[in-house]
Amino acid sequence: MNTVVENHFIDAASNRHLDWLESEAIHIMREVAAECTNPALLFSGGKDSVVLLRIAEKAFRPGKFPFPLVHVDTGHNFPEVITFRDKRVAELGERLIVGSVEDSINRGTVRLRNPKTDSRNAAQAVTLLETIAEHQFDACIGGARRDEEKARAKERIFSFRDEFGQWNPKAQRPELWDLYNTRVHPGENIRVFPISNWTELDVWQYIAREKLELPPIYFAHEREVIPRNGLLVPVTELTPPRAGETVEKQIVRFRTVGDISCTCPVSSDAATVEAIIEETAVTQITERGATRMDDQTSESSMEKRKKEGYF
Repeated sequence: MNTVVENHFIDAASNRHLDWLESEAIHIMREVAAECTNPALLFSGGKDSVVLLRIAEKAFRPGKFPFPLVHVDTGHNFPEVITFRDKRVAELGERLIVGSVEDSINRGTVRLRNPKTDSRNAAQAVTLLETIAEHQFDACIGGARRDEEKARAKERIFSFRDEFGQWNPKAQRPELWDLYNTRVHPGENIRVFPISNWTELDVWQYIAREKLELPPIYFAHEREVIPRNGLLVPVTELTPPRAGETVEKQIVRFRTVGDISCTCPVSSDAATVEAIIEETAVTQITERGATRMDDQTSESSMEKRKKEGYF
């Protein structure tokens, strides 16, 4: 399937709204480049990081990006997404640094009961902090949005992490009149979220307007799934059916593309960006609420992981 989107009509008000969001994101990214000594941009191959790459192009082209691209690879990513990641990086001609959870396991800094099958999602925090320390990054730019989840709604755009990589939601720096405090001591760093104020619908409308290419699993396709706890768990070696469960073939798509062990598709026949925009405009379930098994453990699970260094 061709994953390059077609033209989509966006009314004048929506276009002005996207212009404002884009302008703010460009300003934030240029602020990072101007104020931070050694920043990096996280790029997973997912839709939000694809938007960030377009923002970076508009902020810095025709020159090279003033930072490398970084991906924390769990080793349990969807292969379509990794293939797309490498293709996009090659097209841009930028440098990609890959932090590997598998390497952290081999070093003994990540310990799992069963390294081959256990979820590695939470373990990304350790590998991210190790990657930050190894390359001495003082700022990491990411695609998190406030509408995704309650803990992410608490984040500032420039979100401070202490020397242990920890986040304290009760000790946030003020951000008045688009003035950002980028001061850090050695060992500390800042997570920066240029698209904090975007919604999932904004992201898809921007993808349509900019004609951005995406991994094919974002679009409707047939896949074997297991209905479990209100979610559709994809059938893979990492997520096999349990005793008594029924495997079904359904037409689905992914709203987010995280670790295979905890990321679920949703039932959908939306095979184009236009159809996804229409579907997103009326959905009442948050992106992560509809797709992430790890966020169902408790309402505070994401906040706990973020405090420990998760992005």
